[in-house]
Formats: sequence, C-alpha cells, structure tokens
Amino acid sequence: MTKYRLKLFITRHTPKSERAIKTLRDLCEHQLNGQCELSIIDVQENPELADDEKVLATPTLIRELPPPVLRIIGDLSDGEKILTGLDLQTLQR
Repeated sequence: MTKYRLKLFITRHTPKSERAIKTLRDLCEHQLNGQCELSIIDVQENPELADDEKVLATPTLIRELPPPVLRIIGDLSDGEKILTGLDLQTLQR
C-alpha cells in the first residue's frame, strides 16, 4: 500500500492554520486510509526548516512521498482540491 508523507508549513495557530490542520487530518484518516504521515511545522518556531524547503508563504503543503514532490500554497480548507492539487486521487486507486 502507498505511504504518503505530507508537510504542512503554518505561521502560528491561527483560525486559517487550524482549519488546514483539521482538513488534512481528516483527509489522511478518511481519504488516505491512515497511510499518511503528516508533519506540521510552524515557520516562526522552525525557520530553518522553512528555509530548507524554500517556503515563502503559509500555509504551504508539500507532498514528499510518493514522488514527485508537489506543493500547494494558500487555502487548504477544501479536501477535494487538496487531493486534486497533490495528485492524490489517482494514487488512491
């Protein structure tokens, strides 16, 4: 079974960030059948990690696995758009 690795870069725990976290946790549990490793990185607490990934805006979601690496920047409140944007719909099958 495919293993997914996602990194979510946020700036503080704002309502927008909390919405993105909830959406992604629901997506990992229900759409990706729990086969998802989600890391949440606050860029103010870990600026070096944001710099390493060249994150310039938040929220930014990076799909590390499976390759290729893909990114979504901005509104992460719609699970279907996330699945489409990270090309996860075709990987689920």
